Amino acid sequence: MTTDLLDREAREDLHDRGYSRRQIGRIAMLLGAGATASQFLTNGAQAQQSAKAVIGAVRIGSNECWTGPFPEGVQAASAIASLGNRYEPDNEHAKLAAAVAQVEGVTPECILAWPGSSDPLNRAVITFCSPQKGLVTANPTYEQSWRTAAWLSVKPTRVPLTADYRHDVKAMLAADPNAGLYYICSPNNPTGTLTPIADIEWLLANKPKDSVVLVDEAYIHFAGTQSAAKLACTRNDVIVMRTFSKLFGMAGMRLGLTIAHPDLYKKMMRYDGGQVTNMLPMTAVACGTAVLPLADKITARRNEMIAVREETFAHLKKRGLKYIPSQANMFMVDWGAGKDPKAMQAAFVAEGVQIGRSWDAYPTMNRVTVGSAEDMAKFRAALDKVIKA
Repeated sequence: MTTDLLDREAREDLHDRGYSRRQIGRIAMLLGAGATASQFLTNGAQAQQSAKAVIGAVRIGSNECWTGPFPEGVQAASAIASLGNRYEPDNEHAKLAAAVAQVEGVTPECILAWPGSSDPLNRAVITFCSPQKGLVTANPTYEQSWRTAAWLSVKPTRVPLTADYRHDVKAMLAADPNAGLYYICSPNNPTGTLTPIADIEWLLANKPKDSVVLVDEAYIHFAGTQSAAKLACTRNDVIVMRTFSKLFGMAGMRLGLTIAHPDLYKKMMRYDGGQVTNMLPMTAVACGTAVLPLADKITARRNEMIAVREETFAHLKKRGLKYIPSQANMFMVDWGAGKDPKAMQAAFVAEGVQIGRSWDAYPTMNRVTVGSAEDMAKFRAALDKVIKA
């Protein structure tokens, strides 16, 4: 592993913060090695955690949207494809930032677009953690930051959710009062539950001055709840992450956003960040710019998901199955003591339905994505057969 993929300033910064040469080599692989990095990514440091899609099955295991981008986005992507000979035909990055700023009530300089969310999430761990300053997350939550920290030999600490499935911010701070990064996913993956802004504000008021809180809002459009975006734009210790992969139906187009104070970006971008943010496909940028302002259509899609989710919850109650009440497009269903989630996945696949995986914190549960009305009708029919078996 070579550190030559990082410039001198980046290497010196990492060394000064206590990273060893071996750790810096791993960071270089993670951020700058491209295809070379795929060998370790598939071993779990950054790879998607969902199983490979079963083509032909009802696919409700990866938290994808049941439908594609809004027609306005498809039209915008199609139009700009004819200008694919240009790296950036007409200030598309600026147009996207302006659209985000208008919708969120923040300033454009707080906004950066990325090819998905993986890079900025890994980059935040690298930038704000160190061998002396660890990472704190909930348990369960989306594991990528935790896995990345562990792979870099940065201390990862996982703290159970509260009894009502919020991030326990007081316990998170107590678990590592000197952490460099506190990661909050709200709505949380896999539980779909919310952590109130008031709890995030408490953590900001009580954490170490030089640590950072990262709020992952990948599923916030499904919840229609208050965002931490304005906090991120008015403070220099908060990052908000967004993705177009969920409600906007753009998972295959790879477009993500961060909202943060420019001071934080100066630190994050030391490690080839400018190169990464300039690698966005213009079709994705144009699509994202077109769909963000569609408030009525966003609300309608959210309401469609909620109706189908609640119908499914009613069926689970009827069958006597416990589940975690969710405010996002996924939920955890509890099969009961002695049930193996992998065996349940296999049983559903045999019925033509692919559900999601389990988390070690909840060893008798599987995550299920809320799909279309037809998808969930097939899920309920499969459930009735699997439970009888």
